[in-house]
Amino acid sequence: MREASLAQLRRLQLPTPPEDYPLLWDPDDDVELRPITDIEARTAVLNVTLARTYGMPPGLAMAWLLDAHLIDRLTEPEWAYVSMGDGDARSFAMHLDALFALSWLLGITRDLDPRWPPPGGLMARLPNLAENEPFADWRSRTLSAPPSPALAAVQLDLHYCLDRAYQEAEVRGLTLPGMIDSNAIAQRRWALTWAIHFTGPRHGPPAGWEDVDLSS
Repeated sequence: MREASLAQLRRLQLPTPPEDYPLLWDPDDDVELRPITDIEARTAVLNVTLARTYGMPPGLAMAWLLDAHLIDRLTEPEWAYVSMGDGDARSFAMHLDALFALSWLLGITRDLDPRWPPPGGLMARLPNLAENEPFADWRSRTLSAPPSPALAAVQLDLHYCLDRAYQEAEVRGLTLPGMIDSNAIAQRRWALTWAIHFTGPRHGPPAGWEDVDLSS
């Protein structure tokens, strides 16, 4: 798995990590995805926060979440931003790439090409807030088809390596392989890290959205 990640970095002409760059799991760990309902809920919440950055009124945003029974899925920063506009709109706008990764986990987008931004048709596959599409209706038309936990773990390891590679490339002034930067890769890694849970001696319970650690 790690060799496949390194091969992808070489194809993209990105720096590779040192030989002792750690894995995110141990050999005897098990891997699983969060329940699909949790991933769908997080996708819907991020879609609303993104819509707020593009001018969706707070009343309509909160009403949609209330109707969808997703109010309790908002984190504290999301609540402050969606309901009152408090917070950095640019940071919430960057969640588009986290949405892209969650959409891949739901099986509603084909791949996470590390060279390019999310496809133009991505928003059409998310809840249509402009038409006030109910959350239940979106779930019905989406027909989520998540990848196997093992395949998701492969994607997570790749983005773990890509995150380091993009940051190093930017520090060294190297040409990036496509049209996105390290911020976009980090957002994708954030979503994958949140959604994929390893169980073993050194792993605790799944982290909350705001508690995902991308420092290493």
